[in-house]
Amino acid sequence: MADSPEVIEARENKNNRDYFKNIVKKNPLLIEWASDEIRDDKDIILEAVKIDGGALEFASEKLKDDKDVLIQAVKQAGWTGCYASSRLLDDKDVILEAVKHDGQILYYASSRLRDDDDVVKEAIQNKPLIFKYASFRLRNNKEYAKIAITLGMEKCKKYIDTIYQSLSEEMQNNEEILNIMKG
Repeated sequence: MADSPEVIEARENKNNRDYFKNIVKKNPLLIEWASDEIRDDKDIILEAVKIDGGALEFASEKLKDDKDVLIQAVKQAGWTGCYASSRLLDDKDVILEAVKHDGQILYYASSRLRDDDDVVKEAIQNKPLIFKYASFRLRNNKEYAKIAITLGMEKCKKYIDTIYQSLSEEMQNNEEILNIMKG
């Protein structure tokens, strides 16, 4: 399959900072074809991720470790938190912003943040099924179990058994939880 005219043009301009400064405003994913130096330019990458968070995939490793860049990317597309550096996967501000938009990012979060009350509550409110990646302490907490099961019944009933199985044994046998499950 032949490359599109836009890709050909981007490749031909791979070292042209001005070209990418403008083109990412219209088609941010063309940043893929920029030189390493341009993909390490914070201003250009910030502009790209504000429009399409997925452009973060093509940013330099240095910028995937830049909190400002990550916050902008996850605000636009929460799932892009998966491209974060390990340092930022342990940054509460970044992960909290990401799970507001896509609870699935809890899967990538550090163990410390999988045990953080605010992060986990926000993640399960966005995507109850993700509760299975919370820490054991929170999966054994009745308040969180009730939130996950209640929201699971409302939002994703077909996955309710998976959510229920992620609870601790104590919570699986809890009368309140069982009553919620009965609907």
